[in-house]
Amino acid sequence: MLANLIQPLGAYLSERTTSRFRYSMWIYGISRLLWLFLAAGIWMYCWKLLDSHQLVTLTLVIVLTTHLLAGLGGASWLSWLAMIVPRRLRGRYFGIRSSVSNLTVLICVPLAGIATSTWHGGTLQGYGIVLAVGILSGFISLGCQCFKVDINPIEQNNLGLGERENNNFHPTPLSTPNPQSPILRQSSVQVPNPPIWKDKNFLIFLGYFSLWMFAVNLSAPFFNFYMLDTLSLDVSWVTFYGSIHAGANLILMVLWGRLADRIGNRSILILVGILVAITPILWLGVSGSSLDIWLWLPLLHVLTGGTWAAIDLCNNNLQLEIAPIRNQANYFAIAAALAGVSGALGTTIGGFLAENPIYGGLPGIFVISCLFRLLALIPLAFIQEQRRKSLLQIILDWGIGNSTWGIGNKKFVWEIGKRK
Repeated sequence: MLANLIQPLGAYLSERTTSRFRYSMWIYGISRLLWLFLAAGIWMYCWKLLDSHQLVTLTLVIVLTTHLLAGLGGASWLSWLAMIVPRRLRGRYFGIRSSVSNLTVLICVPLAGIATSTWHGGTLQGYGIVLAVGILSGFISLGCQCFKVDINPIEQNNLGLGERENNNFHPTPLSTPNPQSPILRQSSVQVPNPPIWKDKNFLIFLGYFSLWMFAVNLSAPFFNFYMLDTLSLDVSWVTFYGSIHAGANLILMVLWGRLADRIGNRSILILVGILVAITPILWLGVSGSSLDIWLWLPLLHVLTGGTWAAIDLCNNNLQLEIAPIRNQANYFAIAAALAGVSGALGTTIGGFLAENPIYGGLPGIFVISCLFRLLALIPLAFIQEQRRKSLLQIILDWGIGNSTWGIGNKKFVWEIGKRK
């Protein structure tokens, strides 16, 4: 989480390049190359050229460095996606993308675990083989980026504010701003964006997102610990419930994406956010009984996986929606940095409070987290999402639509009866 603090620096560097593709290749190419040193370190350990302490140190250094590199590349990558994915398709696109990602995790993580634990040369050698496959897959994924449309950040930042409404945008890779390019040709007036600290809509989003990450991380790291410690469940049950959570997330992600394209992201965040906010309270009624193990805990993880699919998807899409095209990476970087700090702060404070009996231990943390989650949803009511109906209007339209359907249905039944 704290590695996200470096995202503003990454945004600053990426905006001074002429290619999102080349910047991504440099950042993530180096990041993937670093894992080769760990593979070599495992080989050297097996040949007694490194001791266990040196191997652990090497691992920690590589993990830290790759997280920092991910922070340098995150804002540029998100800005690249925001430009090449049409606005009207973002919900469906990111829903399918997340579902494919979750499916890959569901398949590959168990296979990697089996390969590591059953390798004839020991678990460390087995992990080395799995790591080699992962490194190879990472470089193949970089190769896939060669087929994506490139974006010139300098050209992107020369856009006017009116370009935010354009859904027929077709980016082209250019090294310098060209007045005849499809990007600039559609914007005759160059209107400068207000500074970020004067963008009221985005500041409200930052307030919501930071408070939400703090509230969620007050309790999120401790649900598995609650099952293992308080409920005394075996670790196999915990992994089983984790698979149920991932499966529900996988199935519902695409559905939430389609719904977000229809009614907007903010409305879903408010409605589903209330369910996510009260979820920690539902854990208080769970015990280690057979009914809870076989029924209530699976249902609870289905609810959590399904609702978090909506939250993750719509938080990402809402951020893409309200950030202007010009200096877009800076907006994404600041949001990620604040979210990282507030999330880390929430986890740290949650750990201290859980150890203090005054606050009721883990059940007390669940109640506190619930209250803060509900509080975090309040700023959402003041965020303006372009070309989306208000929550009240959606409810009214839904009611009118149902009433109209009911009237039409009665008329249909009356006509059938008259014919008989």
